[in-house]
Amino acid sequence: ILRTEERQRLARERREEREKQQAARETQILEKERKAKLQYEKQLEERQRKLKEQKQKEEQRRAAVEEKRKQKIEEEKERYEAVLHRTLERNQRLETRQKRWSWGGSVTPDSESKTASKRSTSTANLKQAEAAMDKRLSSSAALLNASHQTRRSQLSPLDSSVLSRLLAPTQASLARSKSAATLSAD
Repeated sequence: ILRTEERQRLARERREEREKQQAARETQILEKERKAKLQYEKQLEERQRKLKEQKQKEEQRRAAVEEKRKQKIEEEKERYEAVLHRTLERNQRLETRQKRWSWGGSVTPDSESKTASKRSTSTANLKQAEAAMDKRLSSSAALLNASHQTRRSQLSPLDSSVLSRLLAPTQASLARSKSAATLSAD
């Protein structure tokens, strides 16, 4: 009887030991699964965070590129408008200059034929008076240049060049003077 009891006790202890080992193994497996699950969730969150940051950086880069593009378009528009404005001003100045120096304003076919006949008769007279007028104009221009030379030395180079251009007689003013001399001679 002692042997059977001893055997049963040993068998019970072995069974309990196996059950304890089995429970310990299951606990370890559950702990590993829990740790793996936590690791996976952590990696997933990290990946989502990185994707979100990358998306934000991409959006910021796109916004910066778009802003730069808009700024460039705005600058080009301003440059174009400035060029257009300068061109319009230049054309307007040329038109007013042409109107100011033209003989009869706008040229029409009737006025052109009338002025052509006047020109042909006055051209002959003009050539005769041209030599005398050239001499007078060159001497008056020399006197004018000499009197303004002292004032020009006090001006800046830009102002000096503008002033010399304004003081120099133009071809139109020389032609008018010659024509006026010819008409008064007639």
